[in-house]
Amino acid sequence: MSVTATTAASVPDHRAQFLNLLETGLAQNSFIKLVLAKYVGPEAELQRVIIKQVTVKEQPCLSFVYRYKTRDITKNFPLDEGVAIIAGLLPEAFKNAHLLTLTDEVQLEYSKKGKSSLFKGKSQQEREVPSAEHNREKNRFLDLTRPFLADLGVTNKQQELIPAMSRKWKQINKFIEVFSHALSSSPLKLDQPVKVVDFGSGKGYLTFAIHDYLRHSLQAEGLVTGVELREDMVTLCNNAAQRLEHPGLTFQHGDVRSFAPTPIDVMIALHACDIATDYAIHMGIRSGAAIIMCSPCCHKQIRLQIQSPALLKPMLQYGLHLGQQAEMVTDSLRALYLEACGYDTKVFEFISLEHTNKNKMILAVKRAEPSDPAQLLVKIQELKAFYNIQEHCLETLLQADGLLK
Repeated sequence: MSVTATTAASVPDHRAQFLNLLETGLAQNSFIKLVLAKYVGPEAELQRVIIKQVTVKEQPCLSFVYRYKTRDITKNFPLDEGVAIIAGLLPEAFKNAHLLTLTDEVQLEYSKKGKSSLFKGKSQQEREVPSAEHNREKNRFLDLTRPFLADLGVTNKQQELIPAMSRKWKQINKFIEVFSHALSSSPLKLDQPVKVVDFGSGKGYLTFAIHDYLRHSLQAEGLVTGVELREDMVTLCNNAAQRLEHPGLTFQHGDVRSFAPTPIDVMIALHACDIATDYAIHMGIRSGAAIIMCSPCCHKQIRLQIQSPALLKPMLQYGLHLGQQAEMVTDSLRALYLEACGYDTKVFEFISLEHTNKNKMILAVKRAEPSDPAQLLVKIQELKAFYNIQEHCLETLLQADGLLK
């Protein structure tokens, strides 16, 4: 890169020139990123601010990543407001600003005596400005710099992925991707706190991830509760939430059957065994959840009841096929009950969140308008009759509460 430098004596207002180049880059869609460094403000652990352009709710914005010693905080602003904030930070808070555009590199520096210098050069390296869509997707999910990942043992102190945790890292990201798409199609509004309950939260990988995603990436208030039977895991996770400054994230001892019903926006239950999944779905429905995410495990109740037609017996003499049939029938009925209760429901293969082949997810998003479930309920009863199923736990729970006629 060829660089020319000017001094304060020859060009007195380098700050105005720099801001003009920034605005030009944004206007011409050639802006790549801006880094503010050499922080001299009052916050002891703030190191730098990294600024990129993203799309939020179909509007172009500047995303400010405030990089602290042990955490990052992201804030998104409309373009004009973002440029005004940058102007206010120079040179009072930051003495160095490095602007990168499609063709230029520009650096504004302030000396200890307050004199400014502006360095502008043409980059010799070909660059490509990420599209707004690319930035929107990239900004949506997690990255390895998030502090909770290091605390939970997914990354090391250098924020590098620990090889043994690569599978877990993919699983966490896939979960957030599924949640993100569900959130965009749900009736939930992010100007209100989003109440999430994660049943069987374990070590808290997904509980921390969804809380971090809501607060850090979406700038929404997340009130997230992890419910876990193992008291040592509850203590471990609560300590981590306090240490990492995750306000609104708590863990408590219990399970889905003992949890007191409260209004819930998002209900999560991954790998709840047998009818525990039915209790979880029931909890989500009666708590008014807009999003229900379940990954069932075990299907004992229905497997013991199924009486398959004689024609299918040669196929079902093999235990594996018998188990697969029970799984398919059980989860199909669960999805249909959710449809009857006013949800749009999908059943799809999901990356396993444990070392198990149980990798199916039932995802339900509440419809804006209810519909008459009469015809669907008839089909459910026909399916039960075909397999001679006398009871499905979820149906029993819903009928007891009057949620299913």
